[in-house]
Amino acid sequence: MKPLALGEGNEVSVQDVAKLGIGLLGCGVVGQGVVRLVAKHPTLRLVAVAVRDAGRDRGLDPSLITTDPHQVVDHPEVRIVVEVMGGLEPARTLVLRALGQGKHVVTANKALLAHHGREILEAARAHGVEVYFEAAVGGGIPVIMPLKRGLAANAIQRVSGIINGTTNYILTRMAQDGDTFGAALGEAQRLGYAEADPTADVGGYDAAHKLAILASILSGAFVPLGAIYREGIERLTPKDLAYARELGYAVKLLGIARRVGDRLEARLHPAMIPLSHPLARIDGVTNAVTVVGDAVGEVTFSGPGAGSLPTASAVVGDVLNIAEAVTSGTPPSRLMDGLAAHEARVVPISEVETAYYLRLVTEDMPGVLGAVGSLFGGRGVSIRYFVQKEVRDGLAELVFVTHAGREQAFMEALDAIKALGALREVAALIRVEEDANGR
Repeated sequence: MKPLALGEGNEVSVQDVAKLGIGLLGCGVVGQGVVRLVAKHPTLRLVAVAVRDAGRDRGLDPSLITTDPHQVVDHPEVRIVVEVMGGLEPARTLVLRALGQGKHVVTANKALLAHHGREILEAARAHGVEVYFEAAVGGGIPVIMPLKRGLAANAIQRVSGIINGTTNYILTRMAQDGDTFGAALGEAQRLGYAEADPTADVGGYDAAHKLAILASILSGAFVPLGAIYREGIERLTPKDLAYARELGYAVKLLGIARRVGDRLEARLHPAMIPLSHPLARIDGVTNAVTVVGDAVGEVTFSGPGAGSLPTASAVVGDVLNIAEAVTSGTPPSRLMDGLAAHEARVVPISEVETAYYLRLVTEDMPGVLGAVGSLFGGRGVSIRYFVQKEVRDGLAELVFVTHAGREQAFMEALDAIKALGALREVAALIRVEEDANGR
């Protein structure tokens, strides 16, 4: 594709209105899905596509393809830039360039928004255009627009979700088949659900990016990624998932955003949730988000969190929303303006109140349980449930579930317990969320 110069001004011609020009940055799995769906809509026209390898056959008109993404952004017929290339750079530079030219942007790039969302949204506001990013959180699950529009009559109190399909698949295998973490991860990699380097998924980084976006929308202010407490699933064992089920819980990697006065909780970690909760029944690679509003109560959205067509569906849905506004002459909705204007006050994890599941391995001797109970009581931690699971080779396995309490108090008690001479191992620690929304 030859370079094309921008024309005078930024007007929309009659022909442009009839078929709005779309520029696509990236044509991988999601990008190819976008191409397929755009072709089905008579109001949209694919004008230019940026790829890394122009020689690869994608079934596209070669005249649309370029290896220079700036040609896509600068193309005079492109009115909406769709960014599905991923990564932080050059995606950030290209998105800001598009906004600076008065072009709307749709992106599925959760990392970009989590790291640079405030800058990008401010640029959109300054240039009077929109940035939509439905696919960045739930893949094919509509979450953002329901939060901003469909539930606009509600004061949203909490949002929680299973927002990474890879980890949910691994935990499902561990819970249902008794697989170890390593075995379940290996199967996920074999099936293509996990990357060769799975750190972003199993370490919770991918889900934390999504939670940063959800938490920002909930609070109406930007939530910095660094303010989110993050913990992955690497230390979970099938034994603890089995014990959780005996106690009436499922274990999920849960993202939680919750209003606490004028502040916000934002945390991502494994959590035990009641088997009766809708999120406990979300298995495999499925994602789900539960929203609690003052009027509607609890609403759960679930569906595929990744994949070519599900994610492309959300991307093209955003494109169509913008296209409708552009062709009708409707001013920008400004739904996301507040996110750029303010930064949320996030509650430190030490101040969060929740319950805890704790499994200890100790010497099987008199006085150990009493010592543990005394150390908990001394920090104001109340034990709701206790059982000794087994004794083997002179070692006892003790399982505790506490009542809800402040994290700092629990951790201080745990530090004191670690100093006991009879303790051999803190085998597991999992937070317990009674309503799966952080309460």
